[in-house]
Amino acid sequence: MPERVPGAVLGTAPAVPWTRLAEGVRQARLAAEHGRTSGAPVASFADLAGRGLSALLDPETTGAFAEAALAPLVAADRTGPGDLVESLRVWLAAHGQWEPAAARLGVHRHTLRKRIRRAEDLLGRDLDSPGVRAELWLALHPPS
Repeated sequence: MPERVPGAVLGTAPAVPWTRLAEGVRQARLAAEHGRTSGAPVASFADLAGRGLSALLDPETTGAFAEAALAPLVAADRTGPGDLVESLRVWLAAHGQWEPAAARLGVHRHTLRKRIRRAEDLLGRDLDSPGVRAELWLALHPPS
């Protein structure tokens, strides 16, 4: 179909029982939207889902969320040393492990602890919470 109708995008989803038709249609629409943004004439939900949760999220909405979630750190970085956002990014990438994250940043682990504690205070969020970490990771790595 896409080759017969220029600009058409086909989204596919796994077969679903009749009782879950709405879910199947929603998945096919998400796949088609991904195909539109990526330039693929045919896109499957399975391929999209295989790229991770962020591939299923609307970039504009996720970008707005990221901007709001990180605003306190960005503001502090503008007026301070400018190391909170990057420290949080590296610390989260190191799964909250102090030594590897500090080494990647080229700072002592106590310096990193102080930065992360400050970020936690500014954000008003518990950085020991896996859900909070996941949200902040997503904010730092929004889908494109």
